[in-house]
Amino acid sequence: MNAPRPFLLLSCLLALGLPAACGGSQKALAAGRTLRFSAIPHERSSAMAEQLAQVAKYLQRELDLACEYVPVSDYAAAVEAFKNKDVDLAWFGGVTGVQARKAMPGSRAIAQGRVDPEFKSYFIAHVDSGIAPSDEFPTAMEGRSFSFGSPGSTSGRLMPEFFLRQATGKTPQEFFGHLNRYSGSHNQTALQVQNQTVDCGALNYKTYESMVSDGRLDPEVCLKIWETPPYPDYNWTVRGDLDDIFGAGLTAALQDALVNCDDPQVLAALKRPEGLIPACNEDFTAVAQTMAAVGMLPE
Repeated sequence: MNAPRPFLLLSCLLALGLPAACGGSQKALAAGRTLRFSAIPHERSSAMAEQLAQVAKYLQRELDLACEYVPVSDYAAAVEAFKNKDVDLAWFGGVTGVQARKAMPGSRAIAQGRVDPEFKSYFIAHVDSGIAPSDEFPTAMEGRSFSFGSPGSTSGRLMPEFFLRQATGKTPQEFFGHLNRYSGSHNQTALQVQNQTVDCGALNYKTYESMVSDGRLDPEVCLKIWETPPYPDYNWTVRGDLDDIFGAGLTAALQDALVNCDDPQVLAALKRPEGLIPACNEDFTAVAQTMAAVGMLPE
């Protein structure tokens, strides 16, 4: 993928308008407080809790501040936790990040995976469906049983629906001939296709490749039939009042800790071994516009 544009990254950093160091005033304010974060669920909760405990340990060490991972049941619950101030920051997808920042004016995206400016989804189908891989949108899926992931997923719902509408001029219900089905997660979509619960589905490309790599998915049975064009996705978003609560400079120090992280356990927990880079709210304007186009962005 293209390297991040220096001007864009500089504008992101300047938009924060914050010093790079926390300083004594932050430590005084933060005494006795715990920085709480969450993440949209991508697999079973016990596995995520174990993995994201590594993120909490890393941030605690880098920020000299107590940190805690707060699990949530689904994508909507992650946004609600952020909105209700139950968490101070979260690892969101493109859609949930837009929803969270809309619900909490002043909140901001501060980091994203190095791959996230050019993320993608895979459309997949069971080999017995007869739907062959294609360089163009696979219209052979029409009238077949299909599953999205979570209703609030960028890579498992929004962008697959957008590209389907763009290619066919139809809604998913019109194209597939049934109401939208949601598996609840990317790995469940893959397993539903492999087990022939549905003929085809759409999911996060990283989940598909990870499941093939570790043997949970047979690529000769669960075929990748189409790859979407790239779009922006996951991001760390923080509340706008973070510095008021923990002390001036905390947001900048947090961003610095994230984008300079080279701890393999932390990056593996986020499914971002490539590392993280700075992010701005403006990086996800296209996601908000796409949400509005398909009716997923409330007024």
